Amino acid sequence: MTTSSKNGFPVTIFHNPKCGTSRNVVAMVEAAGYTPTVVEYLKAGWTREQLLSLSARSGLSVRDLMREKGTPAEELGLLADGVSDETILAAMVEHPILVNRPIVETPKGVALARPSETVYALLENTPESFTKEDGEIVR
Repeated sequence: MTTSSKNGFPVTIFHNPKCGTSRNVVAMVEAAGYTPTVVEYLKAGWTREQLLSLSARSGLSVRDLMREKGTPAEELGLLADGVSDETILAAMVEHPILVNRPIVETPKGVALARPSETVYALLENTPESFTKEDGEIVR
């Protein structure tokens, strides 16, 4: 699900356009000269296998990939101790908003890019300077 970008270095961003961090990551990657594949996962949805793969490759647990703020996680009982990964995965597939964002995938690895500047560790090239939406200057 990736396409070539700068120097054949594919970058895929699982993106929520309503999220400022996610928008900043897309802009940072583009400012570094890449043309990322942007997957609007709220429209595209998730598969169980896709989430398991991203979890394994990022080194984050399924629970670590779950977003609590602004989601039905609490109402669905997902925040209680002892909730299985299978239960969380099924909920994430049914309610894509439960997956935290943005998740970035490149040949260097997979990471949840929070804060947004953590995306730089996944890129071969980075911009000399970047100003986030809120005016914060990184690099």
